Amino acid sequence: MKKSKNKNKTWFALSVMIAGLITLNVGNDAGKIITYSFMGAKFGYSMLFVLLLLFISLSVIQETNGRMAVVTGKGLGDLIREWYGVRPAFLAIIVLFVTNFAVCIGNFAGIAIALKLLGVSQYISIPLILIIIWFVVVKGYYNKVEKILFIFSIGLIAYVAAMFKANVNWSVVVKHTFYPHFLFQGKYILAIIAMIGATIPPHMQLYLQSCVVERGVDIDEYKYEKFDIYFGTFISFIISFSILVCSAVVLGKGNVFNIRSLVTVLNNLLGGNLNIIFALVLLAISIAAGVTAPLSTTSAVCESFGIERGMENSYKEAPIFYGIFTFIVVISAIFILIPNLPLTKIVIMSQQIVGLLTPIMLIYIYIVSNNKEIMGEHVNNTVQNIILWFTISASIIVIILLIVYTGLNLIC
Repeated sequence: MKKSKNKNKTWFALSVMIAGLITLNVGNDAGKIITYSFMGAKFGYSMLFVLLLLFISLSVIQETNGRMAVVTGKGLGDLIREWYGVRPAFLAIIVLFVTNFAVCIGNFAGIAIALKLLGVSQYISIPLILIIIWFVVVKGYYNKVEKILFIFSIGLIAYVAAMFKANVNWSVVVKHTFYPHFLFQGKYILAIIAMIGATIPPHMQLYLQSCVVERGVDIDEYKYEKFDIYFGTFISFIISFSILVCSAVVLGKGNVFNIRSLVTVLNNLLGGNLNIIFALVLLAISIAAGVTAPLSTTSAVCESFGIERGMENSYKEAPIFYGIFTFIVVISAIFILIPNLPLTKIVIMSQQIVGLLTPIMLIYIYIVSNNKEIMGEHVNNTVQNIILWFTISASIIVIILLIVYTGLNLIC
């Protein structure tokens, strides 16, 4: 009997870890891959210190969101409306709607870039993928498809292999990782904002919460979820670190970023033809995030206003839920079909929009996670609050610096 209980616990822990890794993989989208690649090519190793700080923050933010979901059994939108009223909930929904729209557009751009690498025009690929996404979600197949997309995304490990094969000066890398090298330049400040948006997007936090609630993890089992969050964040950091280092080495600091050039150099480093693998990986992660971003928006909207939601319901049972989802993905797809659109710039700009608005969602997370009436004994500890406040303050300071820099340029 004792063996059976231990076996059940082991299987539960494994199931939580696998499900959690799939959930955390949502953050490894086109926005992150292209933004980090661009930053490596543009600014070299100088972004590594920023990356380290962001992932320390991300680990705490993810754990806080997971803990909120376990303790309350509710998502952030529902908690804000229930405890703080409709107006604060409405502001949170507006922020989430704008950021997730940007993420969705960025990932449809990622889909177009991926299939262009295979010689498929965006005027064919985007409508086709749009139809597939809509059908898979509305018919309730997405949970199965998500696992397949996760398997494809494992291909990102190729960046780690490429990093060790590249001619990396590790003493310089270590120095830039643990010692700041900031530049007071408009493009550098915008780059940091884009990295904030790529690393701590609001949709990833809400999607994590909804998945934890769906799995029915209770507080006694949370230790498995907590380990999974930290482990998943660490894996994501290693991949992101590899992307930045690889781009800095193989494309060279200050060079014009080109996705084809990056793939060509990766081919030379690892041998063989990686075009198809890279394109499929980029396609998979773009589709995954292109679905989860609008889904997290629709769930939060419906949750905040008590409307029927969830993919377990049919279109007839939850027409508003599916209607909002359809609106977001269709408009995003149509936008990417505009002729002569600079797709790479669109991806990076989408992350900049997210980065500008992320502090607002972080403030909500901080307030709710420190409310003893909501969280009881599971409120944040001192270290978690320091890291959260540092992240919020630093993000706001970066935005203020951008405004000051822009203002000075206009005056001068």
